[in-house]
Amino acid sequence: MNGKYDAIVIGGGHNGLTNAAYLAKAGKKVLVLERRHLVGGAAVTEELYPGFKYSVCSYVVSLLRPEVIRELELPNYDLEIIPLDSTFTPMPDGNYLVRWGDHAKTRREIARHSITDAEAYEQYGQLMVQMAMAIKPLLGIVPPSPISWNPRDLFGLAWVGNHFHDLGEKLFYEMTKLMTMSSADFLDGWFETDALKATMSASGIIGTFMGPRSPGTAYVLLHHYMGELDGAFRSWGFARGGMGTISRVIADAARHFGAEIRTQASVDQVLVKNGRAYGVVLDSGEEIRARVIVSGVDPKRTFLKMVDSQHLPSEFVEQARKFKIRGSSAKVNLALDGLPNFTCLPGDGAHLSGAISISPSIDYIERAYDDAKYGDFSRRPYLDTVIPSRLDPSMAPPGKHVMSIFVQYAPYHLKNGTWPERREEFGDNVIETLSEYAPNLKDIILHRQVITPWDLEQEFGLTEGNIFQGELTLDQLFFLRPFPGWAKYRTPIKNLYMCGACTHPGGGVMAASGRLAALEILKAWKMRRV
Repeated sequence: MNGKYDAIVIGGGHNGLTNAAYLAKAGKKVLVLERRHLVGGAAVTEELYPGFKYSVCSYVVSLLRPEVIRELELPNYDLEIIPLDSTFTPMPDGNYLVRWGDHAKTRREIARHSITDAEAYEQYGQLMVQMAMAIKPLLGIVPPSPISWNPRDLFGLAWVGNHFHDLGEKLFYEMTKLMTMSSADFLDGWFETDALKATMSASGIIGTFMGPRSPGTAYVLLHHYMGELDGAFRSWGFARGGMGTISRVIADAARHFGAEIRTQASVDQVLVKNGRAYGVVLDSGEEIRARVIVSGVDPKRTFLKMVDSQHLPSEFVEQARKFKIRGSSAKVNLALDGLPNFTCLPGDGAHLSGAISISPSIDYIERAYDDAKYGDFSRRPYLDTVIPSRLDPSMAPPGKHVMSIFVQYAPYHLKNGTWPERREEFGDNVIETLSEYAPNLKDIILHRQVITPWDLEQEFGLTEGNIFQGELTLDQLFFLRPFPGWAKYRTPIKNLYMCGACTHPGGGVMAASGRLAALEILKAWKMRRV
């Protein structure tokens, strides 16, 4: 049995590391336990082919909260975000659409397809920024319970009510529509160009098991719109050195404040006695004790595998079983001998330095969803592709490139066969789809890595391969995340907390959940409730 810690954090993903950093900064003795050989969870950089660095899972950054960057002083550890300045959508008819970082240039490009849309785009952008500004404060608060008489909850509910009242009638109605509509219907009210609507609606289906015409996807669109770099909303970028840099700098900050981090230390069991968590047991059999246990993994893995059900209320266990965590995403990473050559816009150019979106129409994405809905991966999937080596040459040897291809849809449960059996077939299908727009792609591939939802679960601990540790649907947001009555990072077991993306405010490389959980733990410590 090891010496005692103030806190043990299960899982060295970016939220777990953030939680540990805040606790250590407050003077607590903290231990992080990570099952893999490196920290970061799904935000990692790995060299799987000599000289080529892959952002294996997560591949772009924007949602990382500014307060985390500031409070943990992350720039001191060489954090650098390179802006991603465009979204390029090739079309099957040989045309294309590019949205640039330069607003005037984007307006001219959209006007090439529709003058009406060019006019609407500016108004739409202003509205979305207003709504992002309205939602942004909620990302930094602990969700108040609407059924509690606790003064803190009553004050929190009053604040939320006043906040939305101050939005004004028009913005409040638009917010209500956005929370309940499908991304396709919401965008139909603004635009007529199908490729523009499809590319924008794709932000509403990332990481969800829903199509662009499914109600609720409009909020997911806003969730991704809230990304910001240097105060600019809807701004995305690359972390120099890959997404592993984000995890590395948070880990460096945690170590600086005194946290201890152990890799290849998989937790098998959370120890509970008399309704109180007091330690963990590793797969190796080693037992480690602490006053507080913080789980950075999802509710199913925590409460259905690590905690004996006898220590939990039966209704809580049932909530964990019913928690929606269906995986729908996959990833293909490529090492390339050169750059892809797109038929609609040949040669090298600025269009290759941003996102490349295979989303020619709403119908295209909805049909991709139909395949998944009936138990197969999309035959013509939505692809969000980036070439990070275009902006960060350290990611590949001179003249070579790495390509990250995010794929939607790939259901965890396949009707026919298993993912290990069909992994290469799936990878071939993704390459075939992208090659329809860039025919030289097959000839320049040096190496490929195919990551299915099954791989996300087996290798990265994401149950069913869900990249958000739980779907971002209306019934799993704010005071309902992860479960009604348990949105304050606490659990029915005293001194056992949650800090992963399964908690408010949800998925993406935000670090908000880790920060808010740490602040709640420190508050309990201060009030001597730990």
